[in-house]
Amino acid sequence: MDEGTLVLGLTGDVMVGRNVNDAMNNKGTRYIWGDLLPILRATDLNIINLEAALTRHNQTVPKTFHFKADPQNVSALKDANIHLVNLANNHVLDYGEEGLLGTLEILRSAGILFVGAGKNSREAARPVILTAKGLSIGVLGYTDNEPRWKAGTSKPGVNYIDIAQKNDREFALSCIREAKKEADFIVVSIHWGPNLKATPGQLYTTFAQAMIDCGASLVHGHSAHNFQGIERRGPKLIFYDTGDFVDDYMVHPELKNDHSFFFRVTVDKGGIKSAKLLPVLISHCQVNLAKGKQASWSLQRMQTLSSAFATTISDDGEIDLVPK
Repeated sequence: MDEGTLVLGLTGDVMVGRNVNDAMNNKGTRYIWGDLLPILRATDLNIINLEAALTRHNQTVPKTFHFKADPQNVSALKDANIHLVNLANNHVLDYGEEGLLGTLEILRSAGILFVGAGKNSREAARPVILTAKGLSIGVLGYTDNEPRWKAGTSKPGVNYIDIAQKNDREFALSCIREAKKEADFIVVSIHWGPNLKATPGQLYTTFAQAMIDCGASLVHGHSAHNFQGIERRGPKLIFYDTGDFVDDYMVHPELKNDHSFFFRVTVDKGGIKSAKLLPVLISHCQVNLAKGKQASWSLQRMQTLSSAFATTISDDGEIDLVPK
């Protein structure tokens, strides 16, 4: 790719705990990426939502599901050219503050950047600025899950916001405006909304549009465990939900949460130049490119969901960025 043009790769939830952790221990950390590995390695910067703690700590917090991976399996992220992970989600504190703080240290030691969580509120809200090929990419992480995990002045936690509260929305928007002063291109990675919903509610669409209008270039949504539609807002994009990318979850018969995409976005200082969806399929704790009817189902569903936002996607996954 030419100097001044950069390829971003984005995925939905990467859940490396439970059976996925066992698969990495038994088959090697590269196993989980299937035939996506060369595609992940071909981009300049990859951003994921890491849906697990990296810890050997065994004391859980009161909740239904708890996800963690053995610390050495952070090498899976290195294998796949993952540069930055969002930690603002509802699983990074499954093993308490000790589990979170250990995760931060494991990521630092591996040279993997993170947003959305930290040893205090300042670190959790801090943007990360990545520089490559003459471009600066600013990334912020937020979640509206688990309010009890909100970071404090001297309390580890996540960058929690209540989207229904004006003060929280304004806080997030002010952080985006400040980050825009430092970076050419702003990505907001946000873990939001209820599980297994085909479409985002108005609260989410209105807030996503506000984030774009105040300086975000791309909204990277996740949490529903299934992909949702894409909105083109001028030359910018809102991925309302990027679904799942690696996990061991049960599959919903209608929403098919084992189907999603690798989201590949090419940018320069002028903004997004192109965006392409590569259909993927999760099976046996491994992600691979979807083929045939499975790929067609995902693309046709995304076309339908995105048409509600007047966004056109071709049969080969190219998002039309030209205003009509």
